[in-house]
Amino acid sequence: MTTAFPRPFGLELRHEVNALRGNWLWFIVLGVALIVVGFVALSAVEVASLATALVLGALLVVGGFTETFGALWCRGWSGFFFLLLGGVFSVIVGVLFLRAPVGALLALTLLLSCLLMVGGIFRIVAALSYHFAAWGWVLFSGVVDLALGILIWRQWPASAFWVIGLFLGISLIFRGSNWIGLGLSLKALSHRGAAGASA
Repeated sequence: MTTAFPRPFGLELRHEVNALRGNWLWFIVLGVALIVVGFVALSAVEVASLATALVLGALLVVGGFTETFGALWCRGWSGFFFLLLGGVFSVIVGVLFLRAPVGALLALTLLLSCLLMVGGIFRIVAALSYHFAAWGWVLFSGVVDLALGILIWRQWPASAFWVIGLFLGISLIFRGSNWIGLGLSLKALSHRGAAGASA
């Protein structure tokens, strides 16, 4: 009887990277597409912000219906009521987002401002209280988050029409750059493997 031992993590990761080498072009195409969409979002931040609220509302509705039907399938479970309540609540919030996307944007922007300010304060306090490794970067990040949160809050409600779209566009551009970087790395790895095979 033979015992199958799991492969070391490094070997498994190398195997997965080798399996992706032939698809490097698709990663670059995906990255370019995300960057293009990101620049489109930055060129029309109001439209991107409203589209984000509508998409989020649609996702909440679909997820809420799915959760509600899932709860009805397991009525004998002790957590049935909470699952059903969560699904119904998601549907209600999603419908509100779809019916009033401007109001949804106002609420989302205010929530984002509060999260940035609270998170920034926590980072500043943690960095100044515990001088751990690279605490200066954490302090800087906290100051930036706090400043952004205050800026968004002071310009609210007008900031609701550009903040979400701006953040979405920047996020898409960075994510696209990551995919392009992965594709170029896989391309170099593929060419290196081909050169080694021919040698």
